Amino acid sequence: MSFVEIKNVSKSFGDFKVLEDVSLDVQKGENLVIFGKSGTGKSVLLKCLVGLLVPDTGEIFINDKNVHKMNIKELNELRKNIGFLFQSAALYDSMTVRENLAFPLIRNFNFSSSEVQEKVERALENVSLIDAIDKMPSELSGGMRKRIGLARAIITEPELMLYDEPTTGLDPITTKEISRLIRDLQNKLKMTSIIVTHDILCAKIISDNAIVLKDGIIKYKGSLDNLVNSDDTFLNDFFSFEVLDEKPEQ
Repeated sequence: MSFVEIKNVSKSFGDFKVLEDVSLDVQKGENLVIFGKSGTGKSVLLKCLVGLLVPDTGEIFINDKNVHKMNIKELNELRKNIGFLFQSAALYDSMTVRENLAFPLIRNFNFSSSEVQEKVERALENVSLIDAIDKMPSELSGGMRKRIGLARAIITEPELMLYDEPTTGLDPITTKEISRLIRDLQNKLKMTSIIVTHDILCAKIISDNAIVLKDGIIKYKGSLDNLVNSDDTFLNDFFSFEVLDEKPEQ
């Protein structure tokens, strides 16, 4: 069953067409990876999904609800069920880890203090960082910050997770750890996930299927292995076989 349906979506900024007649279905529980060079509309597509940008044409449905026909109240309700992990983890530097994770719960829901505490602790246990609960973001490594950002994104147990370059700036070992963590949480929480990345190693660990955007158009769609083994010149240039041949540790 499709959880996300994108139908004939186009988006331009002035004369620059970022997305052109994009159509895509993402099945419930699927991990879809989006590849593409910079400026090909990957992040714009994510912003259209959550109503931060409005397509010029086309429709987007999440769980059978038309995103761009919702009023503000309906859209905010929908967003409560969507998690978003940014490139930088986007933690509030003036808040402790505990306060960072509690923030979306206090702002968007009516949980009691004990329920908030329980959810914060459970989210940190899910990313194996319960000991960091009272640390400040400045005391954390890049990998730890990414884990905390992930914990905050999944603390409401969303049905849909959106990842924008989740492993940017991380070393290969930490990339594997974060990628496996994303995969494990997706399986545990039964989430549908859309991941924008340039990281082939991350995609190899996470993806069920992948697409490649080129000039605002979906040029390729299918399993990562099929894309990598394509005879297409553009794909051969785009993907790094040296990285793809590296087997992630089990």
